[in-house]
Amino acid sequence: MSSNDPNHSPLRDVAQSPEATARYLADVQRVLLDIGKNLETLAIETRVHLRETHVEGDRWYHARLRAMPVEKALGNVLKNLNHLTAGLEKSAYKRRAHDETVMNTAKGRKEKELERQRKRNPQPLQVAPNPPQQGAQSQNYGYGGPTSIYDLGKRESA
Repeated sequence: MSSNDPNHSPLRDVAQSPEATARYLADVQRVLLDIGKNLETLAIETRVHLRETHVEGDRWYHARLRAMPVEKALGNVLKNLNHLTAGLEKSAYKRRAHDETVMNTAKGRKEKELERQRKRNPQPLQVAPNPPQQGAQSQNYGYGGPTSIYDLGKRESA
């Protein structure tokens, strides 16, 4: 597509690449974090100003009670902003994971098909070698070796 195409969207190119998506989301997150710093400062300054605003006849806690809804609203904005930035990070991770899953799908399907073929056409079992004859002595004394210290032959007992 060319940039002269009326249906062309710059975000379409970003959406097609996980690296470009991650860069774009990181830029958006950086802007939001800068906005968050300004909102935090605004919330602090607003809190100080509103709690210092007293009306004649107020008790000591009235200014604080009047300020609480404003403080809560700004706090909710900051909380939502933090959730938004965390969601941006998660989205970038999920986008990359999606591409990895797509790449591994073909490989997984081939492996499953080979497994199915193996189950349909099992390889014949190989015949075990014949045990040695009684007259031939085998020097391989493993767990099936002598059962008595008198049967040790050339070996020594412990």
